[in-house]
Amino acid sequence: MDKKTNRGALIGAAFIMATSAIGPGFLTQTAKFTDLYGASFGFVVLVAVVLALIVQLNIWPVLTSSGLRGQDVANKVFPGLGYLLTALIVLGGLVFNIGNVGGGALGFNTLLGIPTIFGYFLAGGLAILIFLFKNAMTAMDNFTKILGGLMIAVIFIVILIVNPPYGEALKATVMPDVPYSDLFSPILTLLGGTVGGYITFAGAHRLIDAGFTGKENLAHVKKSAMTGISIATIVRIFLFLAILGVVSKGVSLDPANPAADAFKQGAGEIGYRFFGLVLLSAALTSIVGAAYTSVSFLKTLIPMVAKHEKAVTIAFIIVSTCIMAFLGQPANLLVIAGALNGLILPLTLGICLVASQKSNIVGPDYKHPKWLLIAGIIVVIATAYLGFQSLGSLGQLFA
Repeated sequence: MDKKTNRGALIGAAFIMATSAIGPGFLTQTAKFTDLYGASFGFVVLVAVVLALIVQLNIWPVLTSSGLRGQDVANKVFPGLGYLLTALIVLGGLVFNIGNVGGGALGFNTLLGIPTIFGYFLAGGLAILIFLFKNAMTAMDNFTKILGGLMIAVIFIVILIVNPPYGEALKATVMPDVPYSDLFSPILTLLGGTVGGYITFAGAHRLIDAGFTGKENLAHVKKSAMTGISIATIVRIFLFLAILGVVSKGVSLDPANPAADAFKQGAGEIGYRFFGLVLLSAALTSIVGAAYTSVSFLKTLIPMVAKHEKAVTIAFIIVSTCIMAFLGQPANLLVIAGALNGLILPLTLGICLVASQKSNIVGPDYKHPKWLLIAGIIVVIATAYLGFQSLGSLGQLFA
């Protein structure tokens, strides 16, 4: 692998992790919380970023040092656990991908006025095109880099238009105006949206596919992980500032679509079209990331999937698209997926923390930093608490 290919794979892994996190839900979530907490949402972003970095710096080095993907590490920690983890990841990935397809259709509708029924198939079709390339991995890397950069540029332009109160945002990021206890749930919600479910593994699995394994690549792996979190953080901060610039003027956002309404009220019709472009980019990159990572969990457990990986990935996108097009909003599935996603993060992080202490998995020369281990345990306990709380939402299905 030459130096240019090396660098491309490292940056690609960072972008697939970051853009997988920046989906349609990400946009709505940030708008909703900024509308609710104002400048104090900056504190939520800051804490969630630190926790997300702890998660990724615990998981990426363990997987790449072992040279094993998440499901195989789990099976080594406890036989059969990898199959459970795969079921959770693939189910969650499929259901969230259905939402991503819907987000892509809304993006086409907002940007170009295309009816959503056609938008579903356009979004799914564009994502499928990536995996039809001879070198699909390179195409995926370039696709996520281009659209990720586009999102940052477009949101930055809106920031310049709305001129948010930077001083107030900076002050509240360090000293929020609302009680810390009120911000605990939003912090964990953001954490799950940034490194929950399949997103946790997207970048690490890409690095393993690119051959970045073993102790000798640890420095590159950690740098790629930090780059991925940094990209997602830049988008989150930019989006927060863009929406804060609107709500700080006393504007109430439409609860049905707060992000789109913020862009429209802040920058008029051009802002609304800009939001369509951001939403479309976020949805398409998330479709690609969810499909790639979900299938990467199946390919070492099912030999047939490994043999036909590209075809299975395309089929995954087709199924997601058809369900969205023919069944509409899968409300019950989304409730189930939300509950599962709350449980996946502490499970995956817990597995990797156990694996980090086993030389037969990570190798005899690998030494996991103690501070990361302790910090990881704290994150596992906190996210497990919220995850089990989220199970209560399943009762809505039977009400």
